[in-house]
Amino acid sequence: MEDIFDSVVGRAAGISSSHPLTGALSEREDILRLTEASHDAALKPEPSGGLSHSERAALACRMCLLNFDYELASHYQKMFSETEASIADPNFYGGDDTRLKAIIVHTDLITRHPEDATAGHITALKAAGVMESDIVCLSELIAFTNYQARLTAGLRLMTEA
Repeated sequence: MEDIFDSVVGRAAGISSSHPLTGALSEREDILRLTEASHDAALKPEPSGGLSHSERAALACRMCLLNFDYELASHYQKMFSETEASIADPNFYGGDDTRLKAIIVHTDLITRHPEDATAGHITALKAAGVMESDIVCLSELIAFTNYQARLTAGLRLMTEA
């Protein structure tokens, strides 16, 4: 069980194998293991497609910052280079890069206000040159990272109880 608590979520939530929650979480060990596998699938797929591993990490960092999860953001900051640092900055909106701008706008929308998303937002991604396969990968990354941030927040609350 110790390897599960050495996962991204376990470390970000501050849970170790000696934590009192270990017993309860051992009943849901499969969820933590699958979350870790999903992390690798969303961030490090082979081949990476039109979103590099570094771009994915920068977008994940951005989402964590938008969710005020600085522990998870720190994890993702270690996964991208200085070239992608602006992508992680919630105050950067893509500059003159139409494709990047569309990706960031979509990422921010789904992270902050998913209920406002429409088919038109997917059309905007396509119009900006984002391939359909990359839209799917981006959607998976957005869904996973926001799930991960919420799971980590919930585990933190449990550790405080």
